[in-house]
Amino acid sequence: MERFEQLVQIVARLRAKDGCPWDQAQTPQSMVPYVLEEVYEALDAIEQGDDGELKKELGDMLFHVVMLSQMATERGAFTMDDVLERISTKMIDRHPHVFDPNHVPGEDDGGLSAWEARKAKERPRESSALDGVPKALPALLRAHRISEKAGVVGFDWPHVAGVRAKLDEEVGELDEAIASGDAEAIGEELGDVLFTLVNLGRHLPVDAETALRTATSRFEARFRALETQLARDGRMVNETSAEALEPLWRQMKGR
Repeated sequence: MERFEQLVQIVARLRAKDGCPWDQAQTPQSMVPYVLEEVYEALDAIEQGDDGELKKELGDMLFHVVMLSQMATERGAFTMDDVLERISTKMIDRHPHVFDPNHVPGEDDGGLSAWEARKAKERPRESSALDGVPKALPALLRAHRISEKAGVVGFDWPHVAGVRAKLDEEVGELDEAIASGDAEAIGEELGDVLFTLVNLGRHLPVDAETALRTATSRFEARFRALETQLARDGRMVNETSAEALEPLWRQMKGR
């Protein structure tokens, strides 16, 4: 823990009157884009399987946690010690099957439903089962978490076949909206299709956010390879007909 304490002291020094002007000028609101950027850089490192990069990005994320805690300390809200105590208590309370010697084992001690049930006990009775999902999450990830929370309390399809049938229904409604030419209806029905696809992924189970990120990366790699191949022939994509691009695209996919 000496390294962690050193980081806490470094951040406090940066925020001191004789510290760094940039760090002194930051607020929790100004830190938002930096926090998001570091999280996504860590995700990139995980997806690339790059442990060296992940080590660096985890350090950057930890810096932002300590920085926000230092700001809270300065305004008298809470300290880094409070943050650590809160998360430690939370993890112990939500894992009685690990930490409580008097715990009676159950069927789903380590599962999602047990986790959500313990969280529900902490919420006020007037709260919603959907509380706690940040609105700032990427849309696919937020749809997954919202539907997951609804599913834990019993509002879900019992089998994947039901979700698949619902997808067909939603695609049919999208086709009707497209035929009508109603832009607002098209937007609503496309949203319903996407939301149902997220639920289909959840039941398979495949995380829709990860699946789309992976598919986008595949498309990007293939498209860049296509551009490189065309450049070797002295051509560009916008100068090549769709008929000529199709076999080249299949070739990139084959690679």
